[in-house]
Amino acid sequence: MPTASPQRVAPDRTPGAAPDPVPAAVVLRRERAFAFATAAFAVVLVLTNVIGVKLFALFPDGRPSWMPGSGALTLTTGIISYPLTFLLTDLVSEIWGRKRADFMVLVGFAMSLLMLVLVSIARALPPSDFWTVPQLGVTNSGEMQRAFEISFYNPQILLFASMAAYLVAQLFDVRLYHFWWRLTKGRHMWLRNNGSTLISQLVDTAIVNGIFLRFALDFSWSAIFEVIVAVYLVKVILALLDTPLMYAGRAFLRRFLSIPDRGIATHAPLA
Repeated sequence: MPTASPQRVAPDRTPGAAPDPVPAAVVLRRERAFAFATAAFAVVLVLTNVIGVKLFALFPDGRPSWMPGSGALTLTTGIISYPLTFLLTDLVSEIWGRKRADFMVLVGFAMSLLMLVLVSIARALPPSDFWTVPQLGVTNSGEMQRAFEISFYNPQILLFASMAAYLVAQLFDVRLYHFWWRLTKGRHMWLRNNGSTLISQLVDTAIVNGIFLRFALDFSWSAIFEVIVAVYLVKVILALLDTPLMYAGRAFLRRFLSIPDRGIATHAPLA
């Protein structure tokens, strides 16, 4: 009776052994792919800060029974794009390793700070009298200036909470990803993907809501806990939905970057 063949585990490179030669064109393609991933990460993160000023109502007719609280759940539109940053850090961790993923997170943090500086300068500049949109009924540049300032308005404590939550959660996500990778000896990518994202998203949600709701809006801790649980449940659903994208992304990158298949990888192939 035939038996199933065991899964192959990718052997670590022998210490001191010369690595397999890689054509210069492939090396360049790999570096460009990482640069693209870093740029995409920074763009998505900055865009999250831009669109995140809008709040929308989820479940406008009332929350489902499995979610705490009552009435519509108010969320920032940044929840549309922010989960993509965790997908990107996991993909970079999977292909390029922890150091490259950490570098990408720090680049995103620096670009967010740069955006805040540039937006502050733009808000401070006096508006031109020609800056009107009569098609929308705005015929005064002062109204346009006010609309512009409102669009980019963020309380200082919210900015602090968001930036602190981002940096802690993203760096934590990278470390958790590699922790699960070592623990499972390279198996079950779905576990390291979800095991890192779900925990780090909880950290992110707790930090930003705990700081802002308590110290800016003076919510009670019980109310804050209710908000954290409700928002986190939405993030859990979004995190689970990106698992197929993680497998598809890894498969595409392995082919595109000419990474040989050596079975179960115990470390990032391009680390």
